Amino acid sequence: MKRRDFVGLTGLATGALFLPSIPGFGGALVAPERLLETVDVAVKKRLADAALNAAKSAGATYADARIGRYLNQSIFTREKQVQNIANGESYGAGVRVLANGTWGFASTNDVTEAGLAKAAQLAVAIAKANSKVQKDPVKLAAQKGYGEVVWKTPIVQSAFEVPITQKVDLLLSANAKALEGGASFVNSSLFQINEQKYFASTEGSYIDQDIHRIWPTFTVSAVDRASGKFRSRQALSAPMGMGYEYLVPKAKDKIAGPSGSGLVGYKMSYDLLEDITAATREAKQKITAKSVTPGKYDLVLDPNHLGLTIHESIGHATELDRVLGYEANYAGTSFATLDWKAQKKPYGSKVVNIVADKLQPGSLGAVGYDDEGVKTGQWDIIKDGMLVDYQKTRDQAHIVNQDHSDGCCYADSWDSVQFQRMANISLQPNKQKMSVDDMVKNVDKGIYIAGRGSFSIDQQRYNFQFGGTTFYAIEKGKIAGMLEDVAYQANTQEFWNSCAATCDKDDYRLFGSFFDGKGQPAQVSAVSHGSATTRFNGVNVINTARKIG
Repeated sequence: MKRRDFVGLTGLATGALFLPSIPGFGGALVAPERLLETVDVAVKKRLADAALNAAKSAGATYADARIGRYLNQSIFTREKQVQNIANGESYGAGVRVLANGTWGFASTNDVTEAGLAKAAQLAVAIAKANSKVQKDPVKLAAQKGYGEVVWKTPIVQSAFEVPITQKVDLLLSANAKALEGGASFVNSSLFQINEQKYFASTEGSYIDQDIHRIWPTFTVSAVDRASGKFRSRQALSAPMGMGYEYLVPKAKDKIAGPSGSGLVGYKMSYDLLEDITAATREAKQKITAKSVTPGKYDLVLDPNHLGLTIHESIGHATELDRVLGYEANYAGTSFATLDWKAQKKPYGSKVVNIVADKLQPGSLGAVGYDDEGVKTGQWDIIKDGMLVDYQKTRDQAHIVNQDHSDGCCYADSWDSVQFQRMANISLQPNKQKMSVDDMVKNVDKGIYIAGRGSFSIDQQRYNFQFGGTTFYAIEKGKIAGMLEDVAYQANTQEFWNSCAATCDKDDYRLFGSFFDGKGQPAQVSAVSHGSATTRFNGVNVINTARKIG
């Protein structure tokens, strides 16, 4: 499934009908009680050892086994009705091996010692067959074994423990707020995921991880019956690597947008009722908002918007497999090649400091270990505007003369082979004190943009166009009313070199992508991007409205 198909889930309550075809949301439909069950770690170790021993006996020089139980619950509502509730479970194991210097992989849903041993033997046979056509042997960066370790998303309450009736009541209460405020249509959804993942390798690692993610979202639409015009506003929530505590709003997590906009952002908790009330008001305002005049503007970009631009123009552009051309056939390549990096061209202004972080609290990509047993951490991608590193896995490190993996290996299911996926990629906030109002008051002619919208970017992650959810004109340092039909165009270098200032850590927030597609066969992963509100000077803005006839 293509990335834009995943994005479409945001506004489709009927999307529940298609869940079995979405990677990460497949498996068997089960009763909600099943989502609270676990598998004993001693059983998983015994199963993994059966796979590793069988692989070594068949001639593998290295092997890893992943036993995965992937659970999900999705709730969809529209106006006063519940449209669908889906509970899914997928359980199985995948075995990856090196034999004759070549990878082999096989998976099974027969989660028994005999089943895993058979999969391991098949993986070795595949590797040996592959070795007849592979010229260069795989070179793995050294990796120590960690013994038996456990890592869990530090949640307060599992979303699966909360009664479905309570979650339905919250969504329907949000819908009621929208209808009371004058919305013509509203749908709301809640996605919840739990990955119970066990990794074992012939290097001596036995890693048990329990990973949680949650995403509340909605779309409110307002219709002017007299003119026939309509506008929508989506939720300003961010999918998070948290439990149900994300939906218990805390006053300290609320962040105001620029004075005069009425916008509110959220950090580590989210007020669904407050956001949908504001969304209803703003959807109606958008109907009569002034259409933007094309030209050059200073842009002040909210984190919930900027996260998507970071994702597309930096996150994907610095994945080493794209840089090397491995993803060219489907997901594209990157302008930021090894040769380009060697020329020491600035990726952005000196304000631009981008960090990859696989442990960031609350982020979607937070895990203790990746899917090839590498302990995760943090590293610089762009430092003072210069590209200094990429995102890589064990078999890629030697290509850039490094001796270690970054922990960027991930598979979206037990039956998918793990490969290089994006870490959390974030823009670091200003070390000096700067509020959003401080930033806006220095703008003479600009636009404040909040929330994500439609976008396009070329195969090299270079030329792009981004829209948004809500737009406000900035005139002589003050918010001067809502705008519509806004999109900005630039190329990656031009855009990031125009980055003039960021707000401080008090404004820092996470944006998230719950369904990031890549690979053939296609897989999805979840990843977050943090930033504070940021200003870009002199960016080209176009008017997206068009008249028919």
